[in-house]
Amino acid sequence: MAKHNILGERGETIAYDYLTHKGYKIVARNWRHRKAEIDLIAWDDKTLVFIEVKTRSNDLFGKPEVSVDDKKETLIIAAASAYMESIDYEWAVRFDIISIVVHNEDAAKIQHFEDAF
Repeated sequence: MAKHNILGERGETIAYDYLTHKGYKIVARNWRHRKAEIDLIAWDDKTLVFIEVKTRSNDLFGKPEVSVDDKKETLIIAAASAYMESIDYEWAVRFDIISIVVHNEDAAKIQHFEDAF
């Protein structure tokens, strides 16, 4: 597996653990619809949350969350709509970004941007 894929998987696991610790109930991981993938889908109380996880080994070329551009947001929103239709859900939703910079094997900086877009 490519190094960036390993880092991405590690970031998703860190985000999963972080959210679970905060009381979120994760219902899907790496949910796909056409060209889009939603990294994590979770319940935060009564709000369905679609979470994009961005992980980097450093932030020399910018913070991870900056890479979520308009095109990526559009894909995530379309996939979220398909997911909501698949579970027959029409209520409160939110789109979050979790930004992770992995410093070493034991340390990572996590930033959670609620209602990011």
